[in-house]
Amino acid sequence: MRIVFWVGFWVFLADQASKYLVVHFMSLRELGRIDVFPPYLNLRMAWNRGVNFGLFSQDSDAMRWVLIALALVISGTVLWWVYRDRPGRAGLVGAGLLVGGALGNVMDRLLYGAVADFLNMSCCGIANPYAFNVADMAVFLGAIGLVFFAGREKAP
Repeated sequence: MRIVFWVGFWVFLADQASKYLVVHFMSLRELGRIDVFPPYLNLRMAWNRGVNFGLFSQDSDAMRWVLIALALVISGTVLWWVYRDRPGRAGLVGAGLLVGGALGNVMDRLLYGAVADFLNMSCCGIANPYAFNVADMAVFLGAIGLVFFAGREKAP
């Protein structure tokens, strides 16, 4: 379980540090957009009040607290699951990625009332209208890791 803790800790820290750097230090909150390496990497400020791609986004305080509670319940369930079934190292890393990313987005909802998304990537003539953050990448990779690596080999 140490692996889950440390992976989650570093993901959470990297997520919050990147958001602080971009939102406050680089003033993306006021600027709205910064072209870094167009069109491949751009910074676009987006406040996500819903879940992935803004689904279920409402400007209500109640939905904010529902999404915080949901993320905490999912994180707790994943921790209980990996504690009980002890997947191999890759499964534990996946759990840490998922929990660290989920808690990073929970912190945003507590601090800002919405999740701060800022990374925008496009390629090959396709303009991507969506933004994401480090926590979103960690949740995605963690979920994939749990699907493919949980239950395979047992951790010592």
